[in-house]
Amino acid sequence: MNPALIISVFIVASCGLAYELIMAALASYLLGDSILQFSSIIGLYMFAMGIGAHLTRYIKDEDTLSRFIEIEILVGVIGGISALLLFVLFGFSAAPFRTILYALVLVVGMVTGMELPLVMRVLNLRQVEFKEVVSRVLTFDYLGALAVSLLFPLILAPRLGMARSALLFGILNTVVALLTARLFKSSLAKYGRLRLRGTLVLLFLLGLFVYANLITSKAEQRYYGDPVVYQTASPYQRLVITKWHNDTRLFLNGNLQFSSVDEARYHEALVLPVMEQNPNAKTILVLGGGDGLAAREILKYSQVEKITLVDLDAKMTEVFRHSAELRRLNGNSLNHPKMEIINADAAQWLEKNQQKYDVIIIDFPDPSNFSLGKLYSVPMYRMVARHLNPLGNIVVQSTSPYFAPHAYWCIAKTLEAAGLKILPYHVYVPSFGEWGYVMANVEGQFNIPEQYHVPTRYLDRESTKAMFSFPKDMARLPVEPNYLNTQKLVEYFEADWRIAMR
Repeated sequence: MNPALIISVFIVASCGLAYELIMAALASYLLGDSILQFSSIIGLYMFAMGIGAHLTRYIKDEDTLSRFIEIEILVGVIGGISALLLFVLFGFSAAPFRTILYALVLVVGMVTGMELPLVMRVLNLRQVEFKEVVSRVLTFDYLGALAVSLLFPLILAPRLGMARSALLFGILNTVVALLTARLFKSSLAKYGRLRLRGTLVLLFLLGLFVYANLITSKAEQRYYGDPVVYQTASPYQRLVITKWHNDTRLFLNGNLQFSSVDEARYHEALVLPVMEQNPNAKTILVLGGGDGLAAREILKYSQVEKITLVDLDAKMTEVFRHSAELRRLNGNSLNHPKMEIINADAAQWLEKNQQKYDVIIIDFPDPSNFSLGKLYSVPMYRMVARHLNPLGNIVVQSTSPYFAPHAYWCIAKTLEAAGLKILPYHVYVPSFGEWGYVMANVEGQFNIPEQYHVPTRYLDRESTKAMFSFPKDMARLPVEPNYLNTQKLVEYFEADWRIAMR
């Protein structure tokens, strides 16, 4: 059996899975990560591969080799430019983006579905025993899929980004086409034409690879509106920072996390009321909050001896530790000697760590998907409570009680189901609208602050009093708590925001 064709199978399988992963990940970056989107893209891709495999029955045996080379060139150009095209289109409108996304998934899935049946036929035409063909082809197909499933999230996506990763796999498909044509040129009547076509596509993809970051930067510029001053991707999310005059904004996977114009409202409301509950608090645990803005507020209290910040994304904490502009925003809190930064999954870290804290501040992103939803679950809050000192307090960022009321009150209900007493409250942040928090402890003793023992930019006696009063349109709703096996919170969150965005 020709080793070149077997290597081609390995590369072809890697590229086919890569396009599927890239388009699914890109959809989650730009449209919001949900189980429905991810599974629908995978399902459509697999369905399209089945159509492609079926279509190969209409290719004549004498045309098999040339058709395989043509398909590889076609996969290379369409799959290669897919991510770049989607980035550009999303800057104009989300409506055609969805249509073109699913169209691309269908087309790329169909052409990749034709590859392996054609490789098997090429080998079969060379009198290779059928069982040998099937075992070798499928073995290297699965090995290629394993390789890219590890390389993509760990190396390619964080280092190259989505657009360049897709272009790299497009280049690999085209190289396979050119090498196959060269290897079997004596059997190809159209060798010269195929070589020219493949060479032009390869040069086109290489050119796009060189300028991909420039193109995506301009596309993101259009999407975010304000000038993009920094962008990167980690294995967990895409991080974009924009700046216009005195307004610096952080976006994670396209979702606004803060605006420097009004973030003080959010972070003072998150931190100061719970710190005033514990005037002698010395040890503070922050889960999430990798931007260091919550830590900035904690460090206003001189009695604090140590802050432990656990954030999954090392890229996030690295950026906010080293950028001069971002250090100015967070008061250089992440480099403070009282600060300990741990980059780990919060739930796993809590399971292994035995230390207890006077105050625990939970500042995770909104529960827009199941991986985040688990961090707002009953088991998670029970585990958090075990790390709380007697008379200690917890506060949880809890999304909007106005735009996502079912999700907000689900978080409150979940804390109660974990055995905690709660004190819900909210604050108006112009960039987000009404935003909600839930304070919790074991004893149920809370004091609404009448004054603060640290400087504030927003909070005072009157604004604090208003935070703990809920008008009728944000009143408590009957909801179920969020357990791991049901994940009701993600369902509530998606339904609430779908209604709010109409």
